[in-house]
Amino acid sequence: MSAPTTSRTTVTEREARRVAEDARERDWRKPSFAKELFLGRFRLDLIHPHPLPDPESVRRGEEFLAKLRAFCESTIDSARIEREARIPDEVVAGLKELGALGMKIDPEYGGLGLTQLYYNKALALAGSASPAVGALLSAHQSIGVPQPLKIFGTQEQKDAFLPRCARTDISAFLLTEPDVGSDPARLATTAVPDGDDYVLDGVKLWTTNGVVADLLVVMARVPKSEGHKGGITAFVVEATSEGVTVENRNAFMGLRGIENGVTRFHQVRVPAANRIGPEGAGLKIALTTLNTGRLSLPAMCAGSGKWCLKIAREWSAEREQWGKPVALHEAVGSKISFIAATTFALEAVLDLSSQMADEDRNDIRIEAALAKLYGSEMAWKMADELVQIRGGRGYETAESLRARGERAVPAEQMLRDLRINRIFEGSTEIMHLLIAREAVDAHLAVAGDLIDPDKSLSDKARAGANAGVFYAKWLPKLVAGPGQLPTSYGEFRHDVDLSGHLRYVERTARKLARSTFYAMSRWQGRMETKQGFLGRIVDIGAELFAMSAACVRAELLRRRDEHGREAYQLADAFCRQARIRVEELFGRLWTNTDALDHSVVKGVLGGAYTWLEEGVIDPSDDGPWIADATPGAATRPSERRPYGD
Repeated sequence: MSAPTTSRTTVTEREARRVAEDARERDWRKPSFAKELFLGRFRLDLIHPHPLPDPESVRRGEEFLAKLRAFCESTIDSARIEREARIPDEVVAGLKELGALGMKIDPEYGGLGLTQLYYNKALALAGSASPAVGALLSAHQSIGVPQPLKIFGTQEQKDAFLPRCARTDISAFLLTEPDVGSDPARLATTAVPDGDDYVLDGVKLWTTNGVVADLLVVMARVPKSEGHKGGITAFVVEATSEGVTVENRNAFMGLRGIENGVTRFHQVRVPAANRIGPEGAGLKIALTTLNTGRLSLPAMCAGSGKWCLKIAREWSAEREQWGKPVALHEAVGSKISFIAATTFALEAVLDLSSQMADEDRNDIRIEAALAKLYGSEMAWKMADELVQIRGGRGYETAESLRARGERAVPAEQMLRDLRINRIFEGSTEIMHLLIAREAVDAHLAVAGDLIDPDKSLSDKARAGANAGVFYAKWLPKLVAGPGQLPTSYGEFRHDVDLSGHLRYVERTARKLARSTFYAMSRWQGRMETKQGFLGRIVDIGAELFAMSAACVRAELLRRRDEHGREAYQLADAFCRQARIRVEELFGRLWTNTDALDHSVVKGVLGGAYTWLEEGVIDPSDDGPWIADATPGAATRPSERRPYGD
C-alpha cells in the first residue's frame, strides 16, 4: 500500500487561470515579428536586414570568448564531472576569476556587461565543454538573482547584491514545490509580514544551484492583511540564514554535475528590504525575467547541434559499410543533412532573437519562447539521430569506449543531458499553451468577452461590436499577399533561390491565421481545452519563424562574404525539410485522434484497461507519489555545500 500523500492546496481551474493571466505582460508596446506571424502578417522588415551588434560589444565579446575557450580546454574535464557527479571546486574558482559569473552584470557592479548575443555564445561554448557547467552559469544569471534585480531591483539592492553575484556568490531561483509545477496558483510557501521582516515557511523542489548557492530568489505567498496587498512575491534570501536547510541533493538521468536539491524554509526571517518589487508581483517578475532568460537553453541546444554535426561528420567519413563511408548511404546521409540544416537554423533563431533582445526595439516574448520550445525539441532529435548514426557505439558510454581503446565520444550522455531541456523553464506542453495564449491575444482583446461566461449581455454586445470592426478589417487581408507574387523577396534569389521559401512563409502565415480564426469560431469558449490543436498551431509558427531566421541569416552571411553560398544551401535544405513538417502539422489540425485519445484516457483513469497491465512486476517502492511538504523544522542535517568549503 502506498503511503498517504500530504494534503494539497485546493484551487479551482478558474482561479488558477486568473493567477496566470494576472501575471502576463498584457501590453504590446513594441512590435513583435512572431505575434504578427500568428496574425497572418509576415513582417520581414522587423528582422531583415539582420540586426547587428556594435563593434565595441563584438570586441569585448570575442575577447572574453577566447579566454573562456582557453579555460574550458585546459581546466574543464567533462568526463570527470560525469564520473564524480560534481563540478570540481577549482573549476568554479576559475570561472569566478574569469568573470564568468558576471557575464550579464553591468561593469559598474563588477561584471563584464556582455550583450545577450555574446552571453549566449559563451553559454554554448561552456555547455559544450560540460552541460553541467553551462547549467550552473545559466541558472545563476538567466533566472537567478542578477536578472530580476537588473529589471526590478532597487538601487540599494543592486549595490548590495550584484557585486557579489558578479565575482563570488552563486545564486539560484526557487519557485517549484513538491506539489506545484506549472500551476503557481497553488503555491504553498508563505512569507508572513512581521515588523520590518517577512517570515518564510515552506519547501522548494528542484532548486538548480540550490545545494551550493549563496543567494536565493524565492517565490512565496504573502497573506493579504491590513497594509499588505499580499499575493505571490519575490525575495532575495541569504542561503546561510537560520532556518534554511538543503534537505536533499537530487540525482537525475543526465546533467549529473548539477547541484539541484530540496530546500526547506522554517521561520526564516527576510528583511523587507530584500523584497523584489511590490507584493503580488512575483509571477510577473518571474515571467518577465524568463522573456530573455529562456534564451539560455536554446543557446546550449545550438551548441549541442554543432557538436553532433562534428561527430557525425568525422565518424561517418571513417566508418565504412558495403564498400563506402556510411555517410554516403542515403539512410544515414538524410540524418546528417537533418543535423546540419537544423543546427544552422537553431543558431539563426538564437542569434536573431538575442540581437533583437539587445536592441530592445521589438517585443521578443514570443520569439524567446519559440526559441526555447523549438531548440529543446530539435536538439533532442539531433542527439537521437547521432546515437543512431553511431549505432552500438552511440549507446555505449564514453568511459567504456575509452577502456577498450576507442575514442571516448559521449553521445549517449548528450542524449541524457539534453532530455531535461524539454522540461526545464516550461515543459513543451506548457510552452505550447503559453505561446498559444500570446498568439491569440489580439483575438481575445477584441472578442474575449463574447466567450466569457461571467460577462453580462451588455459586455457581450460591446465585444460583438468591437469584434465586428476588427474582423471586417483583418479577415480580407488574409486572402492575398506578397507570397502569391513570383517576384516577391527577390533579394534572396542567388545561385540558390530562397525567395520561394519566404513566399511560402507569407502564404502559410495567412493560412495559419485563418485556421486559428476558424477554430475560435467553431469552439469559442472551449478553445482553451483543445490543447492538441493549439500545440500544432504553435509548432507551425515555430517552423515558420525558424525558416524566416534561416533565410535572413543566410543573406547576412552572403553579404558579409562569410560562407554565403554554403549558408544558402543549408537554409534551402532546412526550409525544404521544415515545409514537409508544416504540411503534416496542417493535416493533423483537423484529421487527428484527439477526441478518441480523450476517451481512452478516461478509460485508463477509470480502470477499464488494468487487465492490460498484468504480467509485469513494478520495481518501484511504495512511497508516496508526492513527498510531504508540510511546513516545519528540518528533521535532517543540511546538505548545503558551497564551492570551496
